Amino acid sequence: MYQNDTQLIKPNKEFAKKARIKNICEYYELYEEASENFENFWGKMALEKIDWFSPFSRVLNGDNPPFYKWFEGGTLNVSYQCLDRHMKTRRNKAAIVFEGEMGDYEVYTYRRLFHEVCKAANLLKRFDVKKGDRVVLYMPMIPESAILMLACARIGAIHSVVFGGFSPEALRDRIIDAGAKLVITADGAFRRGKPYMLKPAVDKALSEGCECVEKVLVVIRNNEPINYVKGRDYVYNELVKNESYKCEPEIMDSEDLLFLLYTSGSTGKPKGVMHASAGYILWAQMTMEWVFDIKDYDNYWCSADIGWITGHTYVVYGPLACGATTIMYEGTPTYPNSGRWWRMIEEYQVSKFYTSPTAIRMLYADAPDEPKNYDLGTLEVLGTVGEPINPSAWSWFYEEIGNSKCAIVDTWWQTETGGHMITPLPGATPLKPSCATLPLPGIFAEIIDEEGNKKSIGEDGLLCITKPWPSMIRGIWKDEERYKESYFSQAKKDGKPVYFSGDGAFYDERGYITITGRTDDVVNVAGHRIGTAEVESALAKHKDVAESAVVSVLDSIKGESLFAFVVLNSNASCDLGSELETLKELNDILRAEIGPIAKIEQILYTPGLPKTRSGKIMRRILRTIARKEELKQDISTLEDSAIVASIIKLANEQ
Repeated sequence: MYQNDTQLIKPNKEFAKKARIKNICEYYELYEEASENFENFWGKMALEKIDWFSPFSRVLNGDNPPFYKWFEGGTLNVSYQCLDRHMKTRRNKAAIVFEGEMGDYEVYTYRRLFHEVCKAANLLKRFDVKKGDRVVLYMPMIPESAILMLACARIGAIHSVVFGGFSPEALRDRIIDAGAKLVITADGAFRRGKPYMLKPAVDKALSEGCECVEKVLVVIRNNEPINYVKGRDYVYNELVKNESYKCEPEIMDSEDLLFLLYTSGSTGKPKGVMHASAGYILWAQMTMEWVFDIKDYDNYWCSADIGWITGHTYVVYGPLACGATTIMYEGTPTYPNSGRWWRMIEEYQVSKFYTSPTAIRMLYADAPDEPKNYDLGTLEVLGTVGEPINPSAWSWFYEEIGNSKCAIVDTWWQTETGGHMITPLPGATPLKPSCATLPLPGIFAEIIDEEGNKKSIGEDGLLCITKPWPSMIRGIWKDEERYKESYFSQAKKDGKPVYFSGDGAFYDERGYITITGRTDDVVNVAGHRIGTAEVESALAKHKDVAESAVVSVLDSIKGESLFAFVVLNSNASCDLGSELETLKELNDILRAEIGPIAKIEQILYTPGLPKTRSGKIMRRILRTIARKEELKQDISTLEDSAIVASIIKLANEQ
């Protein structure tokens, strides 16, 4: 299977000696164990890794697929996993090291973090938040965000973190869908050296249609003036200091929900992805140990925002479940200069560093030689997340940041999977640039067609997971049918529906898996999934837009960016000046409706769009045109095939 090993980068021998999984043979032994004794494997892992209040009686209940249940009968508490069990041996160890963009610095030991979480949990209970209630967090990257997530977990409340870059309208949609009882936000924070605001967006979101919200807690961060609604808004900092630092953890069943996290869907409405307590925290801990080879002495830094699944699993829950030191940084990688991150790695002696290809490309483009000014010698493992990384960025990351000695774990996973699924293991897997390589033990990832036939080497297919796993999505909040339709309707194996990721992929001659990107109508911009239907719905609010279709084009920094094909109303002005003004207006609408992450970089005004006779827009054709690739798709089934030639002509003239 492993031929032409000279094309691969072998693991660092010194690192491999002390790694948990020391070579590729050990990987295969683990994978084989999970294959041959599937439930025994997961049962053993759950008993080893989780401090159970009461043991589980059944490893996997698959009686009603795809609604799988794991570790039935078991009880636990996720905040206990992350805090209480470390009090004897790690109480004085740094749990969270925080650096603000303006240079402020704070360390939370495990003891201090434990006390702060208990105080926050008691405050939530004072606000009548109970087990099963939903709490929306609209927060910046500050320690209070992690504290409040853990506080929710401690009392059994279901948190739903909304990325602070989302618009008031997007926030409102998520609050209403979740039926949130409490919203927690900050006055604002700092970005690129300036204060920015969050509380006004909450005020606007709650101005209509959010009757479920009873109270708003405000964390003071940047001390900018904000509006307070009497009887609704309360200052967290003032109230929490009066609470007791003792709070017993709520006893939670394995399948009790830990959190909701909304992700873009191809049909417009965001999907409330549900994650359960036991399976999620088990896999968060296991993947920290396997993929980052986390040890007690590590200083670990993941640069992701807590508004995304990476921030949940690999900034908060995974590191703390392992008793690791996790670093949180508030701001951007280039403020006040492009050396900010490299200075932090040197100063905090970071050994494991996890970031996005977009950030790597940006720093590479901005100041490729800047890392030479810093001592990055403590680094042992580098990781990438959110999107495929291109070979030139991979090489720079490996050579300049890792000094050609650090493994790069190019991780593939999703909001829905809860944790890593396909990735190299730093002490075991020979690396191939820009390749996710092999599925983790216990994860049965296959590239197949719709009928379950395995694809040949080099042949693009559907990336599917053919067996359930503990940290998998438990459903879409309040929408069982959409859950089945979204993930279990497009591919089968042995006649049974299997989980389809929405991504395409192919095998190489070694069996390694390379991810080719989304096959559905979701665009990945700088690691953020944006549903094209959501963007198109927003564009339709412009008075001059009759209809539109949004696709992705390759972007040297963001990976992908948005390209819009827009059909204007018959009475709209079509001179160049007005078209440029319309683009600005469209982006203003997107910023207001979705947030700044949704921005059209290129636009083409067309007389129509290619549609099937049933009215479906053929975005694959438009994507091909936007990327200036050769059109190979069959257009004979289109309602008006001549429109394609018209669009190509306009694109060539642009």
